[in-house]
Amino acid sequence: MDVQVTYQDGVKFQASCRGHQIFSDQPLDNHGQDEGMTPPEWFLSSLGACVGFYAVKYLEIRHLDAKGLAISVTADKAESPVRIDNIRIQITTPTALETRHQKGLERAADACIIHNTLTHPPMMTTEILSVAIA
Repeated sequence: MDVQVTYQDGVKFQASCRGHQIFSDQPLDNHGQDEGMTPPEWFLSSLGACVGFYAVKYLEIRHLDAKGLAISVTADKAESPVRIDNIRIQITTPTALETRHQKGLERAADACIIHNTLTHPPMMTTEILSVAIA
């Protein structure tokens, strides 16, 4: 996986991957132009979309209706260090599910790659590459 993020202007960034682009910005009250989601909003969106993918696959394999499936992801902002905390995922299905399918859907959602990354933190490194000024 390889995503390139480039600075645009103000506090706006463009992320590119496989020919797709999305923009990140800040709200007006945080020096932005509100032309895109903030990085934490992207983060929660990524989790929701990943959970949604696994949920749809679970439902489809069992011939259960996935049309109208909705995922809500909410979180709190924590301090020391600043981070996202208390992430809550709600999956709303278009029809009522038996208890066994509710539990199965929850297991499927919890198996998504983003969920697994959060519950098994990855190794991370930061490397600074400076371009020499002529």
